[in-house]
Amino acid sequence: MTKRSPLLFLAIALVLGGCMMAMPDSKYGDKGSRQNELVFPLPPDEPRFYFERTIFSSADVRPDTASDKFRRALTGEQITGDGLAKPYSVAVHHGRVFVGDTVRRTVMVFDIPEQRFFTIGEEDPGGLVMPLGMDVDKQGNLYVVDAKLKKVQVYDRDGKYLRTLGETTQFHRPAGLAVDGDGRRVYVVDIGGVSTQEHRVRVLDGQSGALIFDIGTRGVKNGEFNLPRDAAIAPDGSVYIVDGGNFRVQKFTADGKFLSTFGSIGRQSGQFSRPKEIAIDSAGNIYVVDTAFGNFQIFNSDEKLLLAVGSRSNTLAPAKYSLPSGIAVDEDGRVYIVDQYFRKVDVFRPAGLAENEGFLVVRAPAGKTPPAAPPAGNATPAEKAPSEPNAP
Repeated sequence: MTKRSPLLFLAIALVLGGCMMAMPDSKYGDKGSRQNELVFPLPPDEPRFYFERTIFSSADVRPDTASDKFRRALTGEQITGDGLAKPYSVAVHHGRVFVGDTVRRTVMVFDIPEQRFFTIGEEDPGGLVMPLGMDVDKQGNLYVVDAKLKKVQVYDRDGKYLRTLGETTQFHRPAGLAVDGDGRRVYVVDIGGVSTQEHRVRVLDGQSGALIFDIGTRGVKNGEFNLPRDAAIAPDGSVYIVDGGNFRVQKFTADGKFLSTFGSIGRQSGQFSRPKEIAIDSAGNIYVVDTAFGNFQIFNSDEKLLLAVGSRSNTLAPAKYSLPSGIAVDEDGRVYIVDQYFRKVDVFRPAGLAENEGFLVVRAPAGKTPPAAPPAGNATPAEKAPSEPNAP
């Protein structure tokens, strides 16, 4: 019999631990009282966003039935769910939350209104190895850039593989992605590397995958990049690109003409330290995640800072982050932010939207009353002191 290394068994246990998680009955807070809601900014300023819920696993979207509760009462078992292992990016379409997981090598799908959970990219064709940047078009088709395969995989809303875009030889280190609403153009952000000047955004035809044009090269001037990270498309069609190594965000036309830039290195509001992903809402407001700050900053379409949400922490809690990475804004203005270390997705609701409004409302089968949705942050993984893994 072959003797196996204890380290091998430990590695397997760590991966499996991220797949099926035991969920203690701890809550982030009492949602029964609006006085206890976490709000941004803090009073006496006018509320802009409320913390609404956290997604850790399938247990946070699947209904907890009376028989489930009765069984746990008899057996003493805990709530378990198919949990996030190392999430990176997030995209949302009509209440369906797509989360790319680089350890599980798949996209985990949490459908809140339908109370469903499933995965995408576990089988060929369309298999994934390291899913990073993601986006959806107006139809809900999902576009995922794979850093190992160096290609873009495209699926329909239900996870059916549609096509592959790009060639391995076209990219060095692809990480971010944005697609226009009609799926005609896909903007793939290539970080590049120390030995290359090709720090750029490659624009592909959304159907054929043919290269249309490139944006940028390595440098510090307007229109140039140093380790770009992500891209997002505004309602007017303009493209915003996170220029990570230059600590700024640059704005371009849909055809790649430079328009403006904002941000600089520093610790003050409106500056950046380690900017990663970006999202834009229907009003043109810009949301930028900063891993070092442990927050996301919101700028208006004039590139003026409006608000910062969240802070860096070693303790698991709402709006507390150790390695935030991905961000998305849905059709209702809800904000979804991924933390790699705490293995979660926090959801924030805009103050103008009621809890029972929008695409996250649980749908009831015909003739039935909607089941109670799981409480916000209804289950949390065990806390431990963060130590930064090798994040992309």
